Amino acid sequence: MIKAIIFDFDGLIYDTEVPEYTAFREIFAEHGYELELGIWGQCVGTNNSGFDPYDHLASCLGRPVDREELRALHKAKFERLMAEETIRPGVETYLRTARTLGLRIGLASSSSRAWVTGHLAKLNLLPYFECIRVSDDVKLVKPDPELYLQVIQAFGIEPREAVAFEDSPNGAKAAKAAGLHCVAVPNGVTRELAFEAVDLRLSSLADIGLEALIERLQG
Repeated sequence: MIKAIIFDFDGLIYDTEVPEYTAFREIFAEHGYELELGIWGQCVGTNNSGFDPYDHLASCLGRPVDREELRALHKAKFERLMAEETIRPGVETYLRTARTLGLRIGLASSSSRAWVTGHLAKLNLLPYFECIRVSDDVKLVKPDPELYLQVIQAFGIEPREAVAFEDSPNGAKAAKAAGLHCVAVPNGVTRELAFEAVDLRLSSLADIGLEALIERLQG
C-alpha cells in the first residue's frame, strides 16, 4: 500500500534545469563551442559528477577562462530565463490530492536547503512538505540512495510504500536503489537522457491523476 509520495525539486517541481543548461549553452556558443547534452547530462540531478562547465570550456578553448566573469554572466542569463518559469504542470494538484488522501509528502533533493526551501516558500508550496532532505543532510547525494532512505526513515515506512517522482536519471537511480517505486517525469533537458528501470514514465504529472497513478503502480 502506498503511504507516501516523495518529490525531487530541481526540474521536477520547478524547472531550473532547462534554464541552467540553456544559460551555459549560450555561453559556450558565444565562445564558438557547443555544450553537448550528453556531456551536460552527467551532472543533472547530482552535485558529485565531477563535471565542471568552466573547466570544460577552458579545455575547449585551450586556455584559462575568467571564472568570476563567466559566473556573473551565467547568473544573469539564468535569472532572465527563470523569470519565465512557473510550477511544472500537475505538481500542485498532486500535492493537494496527496493531502486529501492522507499521504505523507516528502522531498529529496541534491541541492542545498536554502535553495530548495527558499524556492518552495516563494512558490507557496513549502507547507505541503512534512519532511525535506537535501545535500546538507547527507555525505553523498543522488545517485546515492541516502536522501530517499532518510525520508523513508523519518516517515517510519517501508521503501515499497512510497513513490518517488524524478526528472533525471541520477535521481531515478537513487530512488530505485532505495527500493521505492519511481515515476520519471523528464523535463526539456532530461527527456533526451537515458533512464534505467523506472516503474512509469510520464511527460507531465498532468497526464494522469495521483489516485489513478497509485492504482496503476499497485496493480
